[in-house]
Amino acid sequence: MNTRFAQILSALLHPLAMPTIIFAVLFYIGPESIHNLELFNGTSRVGMMSLKLGLLLLIFLQTFILPVFCIYALHRFKIIKDLKMETLADRRVPYLVTVAIYTFVAVFFTFKLRQFPEVSLILTSIAFSISAVSFISLFWKISAHAVGVSGTVGALAGIGAKFGIEQLFFPILIAILVAGYLMAARLHLNAHTPAQIIAGTALGLAVSLSVVILFI
Repeated sequence: MNTRFAQILSALLHPLAMPTIIFAVLFYIGPESIHNLELFNGTSRVGMMSLKLGLLLLIFLQTFILPVFCIYALHRFKIIKDLKMETLADRRVPYLVTVAIYTFVAVFFTFKLRQFPEVSLILTSIAFSISAVSFISLFWKISAHAVGVSGTVGALAGIGAKFGIEQLFFPILIAILVAGYLMAARLHLNAHTPAQIIAGTALGLAVSLSVVILFI
């Protein structure tokens, strides 16, 4: 694998981008998985946007832009040395900040947007996964990329199978292929060992599939 391609793939498929990707697929390809989405989407708007787009933008701002801004601020204040966060020391504080943000987002959707319980449950599972990664990273460098992309595969596959949504078949297949390339890229860049990749994959799949099967 080309090193430049591996770097680009790692950047584009950053763990913080996974919530936006999951909900973009569900909102626009498998909207029946979010039971009240089409009902409210036809009657409600967010400014000039449809409800779907408004929710997706809100998720993007809360789960990607806000954490990225906070991590950049930590770097500017020299709390972390490297934005790539390749060492355990650089990962701990950003992960704790991200856990706090994602927990707030999950609570916000749970209590303020009760019309869409599936959204809040998926966000809660993501917050739990990040919390687990944060705790493990106190001692060991588990692959957050593997957790994020395998969690995406697990969420889409679990929802597609549970609700029989045929339209999700190709997105799931693409997600699996992309996950394979991403994990290969992380190994190529020597960012993680095979054990760290396998552990991250197991964690992401276990959490996402458990939440979908048991609660959604």
